[in-house]
Amino acid sequence: MPDRALTTRPVPAGQLALELPSELPALGIEPDWKGQPRLWGHSLHPMCSYLASFPAALAHAFIARYTRPGDVVLDPFSGRGTAPLQAVAEGRIGVGNDLNPLAQVLTAAKLEPSSAAEVRTRLAALRLAWNADAAAWLALADAVKATPVRSAPRVPAAGSSAGPDAGSEPVPAEVAGSFHARTLAQLLLVRSALQLDDPTDRFLAGALAGILHGKTPSYLSTIMPNTFSMAPRYVAGFVERTGYVPPERDVFDRLSAKLDRLYRQPLPTSSGIALRGDARTAGTRTRAALRARGLPDRARLVVTSPPYLRVLRYGYYNWLRTWLLGFDPATIDEALDAAHRRAPYLQFLRVVLADLRPALTDDGIAVVVIGDVETDRGKPSSEGIGLAERAWEEAALPAGYRLAGLVRDEVAANRKMTRLWGDEAGRATKTDGILVLGATEAGRRRALAAADVPVDWTWPPTRLRAI
Repeated sequence: MPDRALTTRPVPAGQLALELPSELPALGIEPDWKGQPRLWGHSLHPMCSYLASFPAALAHAFIARYTRPGDVVLDPFSGRGTAPLQAVAEGRIGVGNDLNPLAQVLTAAKLEPSSAAEVRTRLAALRLAWNADAAAWLALADAVKATPVRSAPRVPAAGSSAGPDAGSEPVPAEVAGSFHARTLAQLLLVRSALQLDDPTDRFLAGALAGILHGKTPSYLSTIMPNTFSMAPRYVAGFVERTGYVPPERDVFDRLSAKLDRLYRQPLPTSSGIALRGDARTAGTRTRAALRARGLPDRARLVVTSPPYLRVLRYGYYNWLRTWLLGFDPATIDEALDAAHRRAPYLQFLRVVLADLRPALTDDGIAVVVIGDVETDRGKPSSEGIGLAERAWEEAALPAGYRLAGLVRDEVAANRKMTRLWGDEAGRATKTDGILVLGATEAGRRRALAAADVPVDWTWPPTRLRAI
């Protein structure tokens, strides 16, 4: 593919003038992931919904083109672990990193999964614990639902392994109102018992987080969709205003059915690495983690999607799941700091990409999915348009990358998660820009050469194509 004409553009004071494309060249990769079924890929992918996650098919499109079995694939904003899980499912070494503890739990549950036998044995033990002490847990749940929060009995903390009489914290009214008393009682027992540093318990916790709320009988509460949690104040008010009666759902039965779906396919033959930390140091920490395991310490591919500009609060919109796992949503959102304007957002991306570049092989490729944002708090946003282009000029280029091109991904409006907030929140456009970058000139040339390589879309694939 020929390079576009270059023009000189202004750059920040103190830097040399740089040669930049007059417009970002389109890269000839067909968005063939768009034609795949919604649940394409490994059966572990839909363990739990997660805001703004890209489809597994998109990850496969680049993993198949740009890596070989045994290569390292890294996502520094791993979310629910889509890219690293797809990588290990295809015989690569998947590494996921996220600062959000909920995201890290979901990524680790998929990259270090326990066998079906181990998980079902643990679930059977929890069911036996319930049968042995159901009356006490039911009495606790009844008291929680019947008493105002300020004077309600306290319940055991998440992961405390404590019984129903060892309460240490209140249950928020919006949590109590979302579940039937028996369902809540079972949740309190399981929440107390599960240890997130244990792979088997972590897998059960991820699966349970995925069935907390939704609109079908497979979920434990029907008060809100499964994609995100409605505002806590809204939920509490809805319960009081409408007299909402939660359906009685058995946690153990619904969780067993969820496991049936997750284990439809054999687990990947290799495990990956799930890190928790700031994306600005993801490259450095990834290399250290790989070396500690005796693995190649540089990635051949980065596939990632940084958070949308000023749109999502991952703690706030997952407050019911964070309650289950014992995390504080406000603390999560404070750490993630999603309120950046464009200039600091681009500076943040520049630091992220600069740290990632030494963690890429000499012919490594970075694929960065960046969505534009058309409104900010209900008002038109000039800062949120053209973000992929600005990310190239102000983040990737200064960090030393070479541009292979831009892929435009037209996303149907009904597939955009952010449409659910209406006009009051930041809203993504119907187009994502996918920057394809080479860590060096060798990476750029490899990205161009493999752009039109056909991809096998059977799953599991009959063969994987890469150069």
